[in-house]
Amino acid sequence: MKARVHVTLKPGVLDPQGKAIANALQSLGFDGVKEARQGKVIDLDLDDTDAETARARVDDMCRQLLANTVIETYRIEVDA
Repeated sequence: MKARVHVTLKPGVLDPQGKAIANALQSLGFDGVKEARQGKVIDLDLDDTDAETARARVDDMCRQLLANTVIETYRIEVDA
């Protein structure tokens, strides 16, 4: 079973990397980019065979290690 975790900064949290991306895009001539937010994607290959069990385990992984829940949000996708 495969799982993908999308981790992004919460709204209102400063994102200097996103700001640098937006500035770089503007300097390359890509007008109209008001803001860019940077995040990360984590792909996991799991031994689980039940999607709900896998989702619960990945949620625990996110809360304990993969995301800083004070400043980040995460979204889990599970594919059997």
